[in-house]
Amino acid sequence: MAPALGSPAPDIALDGWYDGEVRRFVLSEQRGHPVVLAFYPGDSTPGCTKQLCSYSDDWDLLTSTGAVLWGISVQDVESKKRFAGKRGLKMPLLADVDREAHKAYAVDRGLVTKRSVFVVDSEGLLRWSHVSTLGLTHQSTATLTSVLADLQPV
Repeated sequence: MAPALGSPAPDIALDGWYDGEVRRFVLSEQRGHPVVLAFYPGDSTPGCTKQLCSYSDDWDLLTSTGAVLWGISVQDVESKKRFAGKRGLKMPLLADVDREAHKAYAVDRGLVTKRSVFVVDSEGLLRWSHVSTLGLTHQSTATLTSVLADLQPV
């Protein structure tokens, strides 16, 4: 079952690729600013490439809200490194190879990930989510920046 809006966001701690190196990313260490968690099915696939490239292209707009955005999929860090390098992606790409984060956010469908976006506010509360039924489209930067602009403490 997906976490409820207004409840504490499930904490995650994953290794990922960002800015030319492997780093550890822990959601609970991000208090003080919002975090966008973008779960996507796979590195270098057409739909995921389109989604993450659009976020990267609009990076300044997204980060102007004070938020950070993490892309999360089940492929390993080496796959993230290749994907980010090939596409020039600006956001951290996190490797959830054990599917723990996917399970915590109820987006794991066995062999497939539900394309999903969760917005966690600066206090660590889940404030917005979109879980795609078919996963063919993604949430736009305009939608995400609108949600981030509207964040108010619960």
